[in-house]
Amino acid sequence: MFLNRRLLLTLPKAAVAVLAGAALASAADPYQTMAGFEKSRSLGRGALAAYLASKDPSIAARAALAIGRTKDGHGAALLQRYMRDKDDGVRAMAVYGLGLIANGASASALTLEINGDHSSAVRAAAIDAIGRYETARALRGSGETAAALALVGAMKADRDPRVRGRAAAAFETFRLGLMSDLASRELVNAFTRERDDDVRWHIMWTIYRGYAIRVPRDVLTSALHDKNELVRIEAVRAYGRLKNKDAIPALQPLLDDPSWRVQLQTIESIRALRGDPPTDHLKDIPPGVHVPPVRPQNYMDIAPLPRPTFTGKPSAPDAQGIITRPRLHPTTSALMDGPMPGPHPRVRIRTTKGTLTVTLYPEWAPLTVENFLNLTNRGYFDGLRWFRIVPDFVVQTGDATDTGDGDAGYSIPAEENPLEQRSYVISMGLNYKDNSPIRDSAGTQFYITLSPQLHLNRDFTVFGEVTSGFDVLGRLVESDRMTRVEQIPDGR
Repeated sequence: MFLNRRLLLTLPKAAVAVLAGAALASAADPYQTMAGFEKSRSLGRGALAAYLASKDPSIAARAALAIGRTKDGHGAALLQRYMRDKDDGVRAMAVYGLGLIANGASASALTLEINGDHSSAVRAAAIDAIGRYETARALRGSGETAAALALVGAMKADRDPRVRGRAAAAFETFRLGLMSDLASRELVNAFTRERDDDVRWHIMWTIYRGYAIRVPRDVLTSALHDKNELVRIEAVRAYGRLKNKDAIPALQPLLDDPSWRVQLQTIESIRALRGDPPTDHLKDIPPGVHVPPVRPQNYMDIAPLPRPTFTGKPSAPDAQGIITRPRLHPTTSALMDGPMPGPHPRVRIRTTKGTLTVTLYPEWAPLTVENFLNLTNRGYFDGLRWFRIVPDFVVQTGDATDTGDGDAGYSIPAEENPLEQRSYVISMGLNYKDNSPIRDSAGTQFYITLSPQLHLNRDFTVFGEVTSGFDVLGRLVESDRMTRVEQIPDGR
């Protein structure tokens, strides 16, 4: 049963709900159906609007995300009607979906949500949406000013540190705009008074990305000696942006930092200050780097799941095969940046330097997870090389040609989501054109972040994170391989 979109836009929500009930009763699993519409980038001739009107908040929230992922401007009118929904999760995903469409609709209302909604999930979603609007240049005149001031308010005073951190990171998108001077001042002020380590590294990450040459040098110098590893990493990165060789002496003591990640980034920042090219491919661990020691491996005694029998070449995932549990219903900022409660598939990645375990999030990226599991259970990844390792950035693999230029002959749709590209998340790689990532070009290549790369949130699909074997990532070089990738029983 498909419903006319124009009709739905004119009907009251109660009437849409009646039609939605009829549509849901005649459909297969709604999550599978919605994934199918996402795959085709279609609003389903009113079907997604019907799901959005569902009385089941997990279905309505999932529909809001699906509508946003179509990036169809007509979907903005649907989502605007749910910005005041009584359910926190539905409201959050309607706001987030508007950010994906990023056509400027309800910009002023989104700005008000940053500090005005009682739900941390909605405030986090509004911050993400405003960042996407600014990237798309969809904020105009006083709207840009109001948005920047709202972010300042959230960074200063929101009671939830996750929201404060997201507000700080959103200023990265304002670095080239009219509010950049305000942003640089407020980031320094916030860093000086903030006590939460998670927020502080978000602030320093943003300073590195867009404001390093604007902030006082003493702020960066102090951060080089911060007790928090991630703050030190971001400060070292910021120092590398100073374009002045006289900054090198301040960095040299960090060549012996206890953290291997800080050490590698220090090497790279000194290279930048000397005018040398960055290390795009790590072939060997540099001398003196404190490579993390081998640690006992978790989950090694768990038997892998039996592999199904496949015939023919790998192909794009079918929406009818996706995992539909847990359901998507993010009611807090924590759930906007992680898994829903319930079982999650796990994959063990054995490498020539040790074993990693990743937990996958089908509620956020169902087609991507289905694709990854299909390839895993085919043995597609077994023996492949880590063809791209960039210090303090990513380790990347998944190409059967071991060059970074190959794929399996198909692509899968992007599944943008609010999960931050923090350290050790797993995401799909994309093809590029004119130095810009091409949406819907992922296939088999994936990467794991070595440190926060929050600017990748806008385009790349996070579909899980490393949950065991972090030390392995510090020992990998580009001659290393995955020896066997296998699915193990679900974790919670």
